[in-house]
Order: sequence, then structure tokens, then C-alpha cells
Amino acid sequence: LGMAAPAALQRSVVSPAGRHTASLIFLHGSGDTGQGARAWIKQILNQDMAFQHIKVIYPTAPARPYTPMKGAFSNVWFDRYKICSDCPEHIESIDSMCQGLTDLINDEVKNGIAKNRILIGGFSMGGGMAMHLAYRFHQDLAGVFALSSFLNKDSAVYQALKRNESALPELFQCHGTADELVLYSWGEETNKMLKSLGVSASLHTFPNLNHELSRTEIEKLKSWIVKKLPVDASKAN
Repeated sequence: LGMAAPAALQRSVVSPAGRHTASLIFLHGSGDTGQGARAWIKQILNQDMAFQHIKVIYPTAPARPYTPMKGAFSNVWFDRYKICSDCPEHIESIDSMCQGLTDLINDEVKNGIAKNRILIGGFSMGGGMAMHLAYRFHQDLAGVFALSSFLNKDSAVYQALKRNESALPELFQCHGTADELVLYSWGEETNKMLKSLGVSASLHTFPNLNHELSRTEIEKLKSWIVKKLPVDASKAN
């Protein structure tokens, strides 16, 4: 029978109010779930992050042993040797998750959504995962967002972009200056590296924000999402 196909990722979905012409995939931070990320954003906004034409998908990372927690099982997109910017990446776990998330993107494509109408991003580790997925494997996506996220110093993302010739998805990055888990300087360095490799990248700075999401930040993100995925006039009913 060969290898069993990996189980499809569990997901929490906010359906568009009107006709579905675009999709947004939001990847939670380490130890969270799709349901948890959705509830967190809902609590901050006092309502779901919802759109007229965009389906919002919150997948859940499968539980796996996570080295920074001494090998305890956690819902993480990939493993890390430790949480720092100058250690090597755990590339094997990153690559296997890129496969599972590619299946999720392909599901949307099968539903008739073009790849340039799909955005991917996330919070913390979710943003790091999104950058790997988009800049290494899916350079035809509409855009990428990374909230309180970073890439390690010699990330495989940088290696891939050094060899790249094609147009790249735009990056929307947000980071709090008071972040004690993922330092602001790591986010800033990631932004500079990606810019130097040809990514059109913005970095929105939030003074006094720790490793968390804020309402202003999500409102900014929402405006950017609608700019990247406008209502498709040609297909309006």
C-alpha cells in the first residue's frame, strides 16, 4: 500500500458573508490551535475577523515532541533546537509541514481559488512557517504576513531567495518593541534580509507591545488583506 497519506490538518473556518473569491490561511503560534487563534482574534476585535469575499482558515498544527519544552508534545508547526536567531533550523520538520500546508493550499485551488487570491501568514512560529512555505515553495501566492515572527540567521528561506529570479509575494510584518520571547531586533533583521533579497517588505512597529496581538495591529492587517485581495469586480454577481 505504500505510505499512508498524512492526515489532513484540522481547521476552523470563518466563511465569507458573500461569494467566496479569495482565501486567507492564518497559522497559530506554538502550543496553540486554529480554534484558539480564531478565539483570540475574536476576543480582541469583539467579533470574528471576517470578510465579504474571503474565507479565513485557521488550521491546527499536529502535536509533536517539541525540543524547547524538553520533548513534551505540543501543537507546533516544526521543531526547534532552541528559540534563538543564530542556531540552525530544524529543516526536516519544517519541510514535512510544508507538505501538509501545500495540501491545504491545493484544497483551495480545487475550490476554484487562484493562488494569487490566497494569502498566508501567522503569529510567532506561524509567521515563520508562512515565510518558509511562501518564499521557498509557493512564490505565486498573493502575499505573506508575519506577526511577532522571525527567521534564523542562515534560514533556508534566504538560501532559496539567493537563487531566485521571479516576482515574490509582498510581506507585511508587525512586531512589538517590548517582545521578550521573539526580540524586536530578530524581526527587524528578518525584514532587512528579505528586503536585500528582493522581497517588498514592510515592518510595522508597536511600541510597548510584548509577544501578543493588539487591536490596532489586527485592524492594520485587515486593511492590508483587503488591499491584497480586493473584491473581484469582474466576478461580482
